[in-house]
Amino acid sequence: MSRIVTLNIEDTPEASRPALNAMQKKMGRIPNIFRVFANSPAALNGYAGLSSALASGMLDAKTQDRIALAVAELNGCGYCLSAHTYLGKHVSKLDEAEIMANRKGGSNDQKADAAVKFAVATVRERGHVSDADLNAVRDAGFNDAEIVEIVLHVALNTLTNYVNEVAKTDVDFPVVVQPFS
Repeated sequence: MSRIVTLNIEDTPEASRPALNAMQKKMGRIPNIFRVFANSPAALNGYAGLSSALASGMLDAKTQDRIALAVAELNGCGYCLSAHTYLGKHVSKLDEAEIMANRKGGSNDQKADAAVKFAVATVRERGHVSDADLNAVRDAGFNDAEIVEIVLHVALNTLTNYVNEVAKTDVDFPVVVQPFS
């Protein structure tokens, strides 16, 4: 059971309702993470704003999901592993081998591999990546704007990982076996 209240739309603060209604319209339902975020309109709207901005950024949806899987694995977030495995399979059309590679900190796609490895280095080194890490992602073809977006995807996913772990959010996606890293 979640340690932080998982709100229904009618129970949320008025300022949280537009974001929840937009998520309902987009996804057909409101995942529990957003119902937890809804306790704080500032948190929900901050998440929604950054998420929306990054969704229209330079990184493709597959790479975004790959990063989300790697970060969730490193941070030990079962909720996000379950959610991003589902989204990776059903929205981004990642196959099982790719999802497992992402969870292990890489990718079967050469260019995406560099992005995921850079994201992993960013998490492990808490942003203090080496020149070699930065050069590797650049050598794979990522420009400075894309590198900044990779870092922001790490931050956004770390945010959801931490909220879910603090709240112990009830998983409302097909459950994935807990992290193995």
